[in-house]
Amino acid sequence: QVQVVESGGGLVQSGGSLRLSCAASGSIFSVIATGWYRQAPGKQRELVAAITSSGTNYADSVKGRFTISRDGAKNTVHLQMNSLKPEDTAVYYCNFRGYTVVPGTYDAWGQGTQVTVSS
Repeated sequence: QVQVVESGGGLVQSGGSLRLSCAASGSIFSVIATGWYRQAPGKQRELVAAITSSGTNYADSVKGRFTISRDGAKNTVHLQMNSLKPEDTAVYYCNFRGYTVVPGTYDAWGQGTQVTVSS
């Protein structure tokens, strides 16, 4: 089993910054992809930023403001969010995908962390 735990959400004023962190643990053999998703009330979950073997990719709405980074040795991923806007308000979820030590795959999600940006 693979567990994912997020931290770093909170309340911030428009224009402010927050840093989200996420750690994966358990029977991890390799990580194929990791990323951050978000879900606002009444909306579908959407990709915010991801790191794969091909590189990084961002939602158009966050390009130039958010930066995703990963520490492969520690199986952690961070999301630095700058110039936050009220429309960034959502529950943010971390995801890790890859292969387990016992041959198999995993697709693990964190419990979510609330980010609220006030105007």
